[in-house]
Amino acid sequence: MAYLPEQNRYEQMKYNRAGRSGLKLPAVSLGLWHNFGGNDRLENGRAMVRRAFDLGITHFDLANNYGPPPGSAEEMFGQILHQDLAAYRDELIISTKAGYYMWEGPYGEWGSRKYLVSSLDQSLKRMGLEYVDIFYHHRPDPDTPLEETMAALDHIVRQGKALYVGLSNYSAEQTAKASAILKQLGTPCLIHQPSYSMFNRWIEDGLQDVLETDGIGSIVFSPLAGGLLTNRYLNGVPADSRAGGPSVFLKSDQITEDKLAKIRSLNELASERGQSLAQMALAWVLRGGKVTSALIGASRVEQIDDNVAALSRLDFSAEELHAIEEILAK
Repeated sequence: MAYLPEQNRYEQMKYNRAGRSGLKLPAVSLGLWHNFGGNDRLENGRAMVRRAFDLGITHFDLANNYGPPPGSAEEMFGQILHQDLAAYRDELIISTKAGYYMWEGPYGEWGSRKYLVSSLDQSLKRMGLEYVDIFYHHRPDPDTPLEETMAALDHIVRQGKALYVGLSNYSAEQTAKASAILKQLGTPCLIHQPSYSMFNRWIEDGLQDVLETDGIGSIVFSPLAGGLLTNRYLNGVPADSRAGGPSVFLKSDQITEDKLAKIRSLNELASERGQSLAQMALAWVLRGGKVTSALIGASRVEQIDDNVAALSRLDFSAEELHAIEEILAK
């Protein structure tokens, strides 16, 4: 049977404006870094993307190197688009990125105009698209002039291959410089994608101020700290967990007794709020309205349901916020 999305999907989701732009993003977006590559089942990927859209998640985040192997996440998403979502393309925000290694030779990574334009052309072909909604430079290039990289992003928008541009993993200082160049070119930076969680708060030290001043939105990845801020590690490291095997997200030596004690205390507080630990962690990164969207990863449909349910309780009392700070400071 042909896929038909839930008719009430937009009634369930909260949407936030990205900076001072005209674009709104769902408070929870779906990332396709892992579990959507060549080593994963297409039907499981289809089920997760369809369920996400049913819940009002309109933003699907990819990159040229997502998989594994690199490129395969875009290929799988292209199949899902063709099979299920082609009729709803204008309801979707699809993003991709370039910056990490993709092919041999001197033009296969970083931030040259040559690499960025070529990479996006490859991404569009893999997904079967004429354009993406957001195209990011995935990481700063220490050798290519920032002016060249930003001019390439401007060029891509003027070509009609992307509607908006963004930055990822840029520091506060780098973001301010890049934003100024993009404004001068006439293609302002829409959004920044940094890592952010209770255990990783670097964006509070300057970057959020730059984003607010320049009217740039933010979508944060790893809001659950690679899975630490879930119930998976309350009793140690399970053998079938990310940290229990070869993972790029989480290493077992990151899970100290001190951190486990914090996780258990945070879990108790989440239970008092009527939430899972993951739900409270997502609500926490969205607190105060500084973060436009929290980017989640999932390996099964149930995780998406649980994460989106966090939006039913986004408020924190002053006492709860103080208790969280005390737990994290121990």
